[in-house]
Amino acid sequence: MTDVPVITAVEGAPTVLRMMVGARLRRLREACGVSREDAGMAIRASDSKISRLELGRVPFRERDLNDLLTLYGFTDPEARDAFLTLARQANAAGWWQRDNDWLPRWFGTFIGLEQAAQLIRSYEPRFVPELLQTPDYAYAVLKHVHPEEPDSLIERRVALQLRRREILSRRDPPAVWFVVEQAALRCPFGGAAVWRAQLEYLIRAAGAMKTALQVLPDHVGGPAIADGPFTLLRFAEPEVADVVFAPQLTYASLLEKRSDTDIYLAVAARLSVRAAPLDDTERILDELLAAGGT
Repeated sequence: MTDVPVITAVEGAPTVLRMMVGARLRRLREACGVSREDAGMAIRASDSKISRLELGRVPFRERDLNDLLTLYGFTDPEARDAFLTLARQANAAGWWQRDNDWLPRWFGTFIGLEQAAQLIRSYEPRFVPELLQTPDYAYAVLKHVHPEEPDSLIERRVALQLRRREILSRRDPPAVWFVVEQAALRCPFGGAAVWRAQLEYLIRAAGAMKTALQVLPDHVGGPAIADGPFTLLRFAEPEVADVVFAPQLTYASLLEKRSDTDIYLAVAARLSVRAAPLDDTERILDELLAAGGT
């Protein structure tokens, strides 16, 4: 029997629970000196299957878990039952999976991580950050980005985005820190009325206790620093490392290596230092409103 802590009760999205269970499986295996190849043979699979399980990339089969826990000497009945219970929770479908008919798998993974994050840091050079968009502004932006899609699908995209935004108003919301380009705030997507309502919403959001919004002035050159938008997610669970989400036109990179996430963390800090101070955000938004977006 190893000294790996027993899982009792955890609150979080299934995506993060899978990563926690996988990480503890890896620690159990390494503590016993069992190779991935030998672990794979124990469940009639390959070492790559063990790798996917330990990364939380695939659901857990109870038969496989029982075989692995026995191989790793994790035999205490109460501890095993707690472990298997959490694995069942990790296999549950997230609310966003109802949109699997159009939602890319990589984006579903990101939503699952976002829903369980304790800290969200984001840089956005093109639009208002998605978690701070009003419904009308979100519709206008999505119609601009996906002009070929029918209105019905755009409306589903907006509904998904608004559901994601609910994490900001829950009982224990994540801390969020957004840096947005000033040029992005001047673009009147949806027309003047929609744009004004969006900036007014940002003024209210910037005053929220756990919402930090900084504006990056035009002369700083944020895109040259960051090379595109990104979101860094941090979790309360020590087993789950930081994750960076870097979207492209048709896909997104989900980066988990410490060497990668450290670079993005440094870039986020650099952008924050070069952006206008938090205390100036409301003044800048007021000035944009007064100037009419020019």
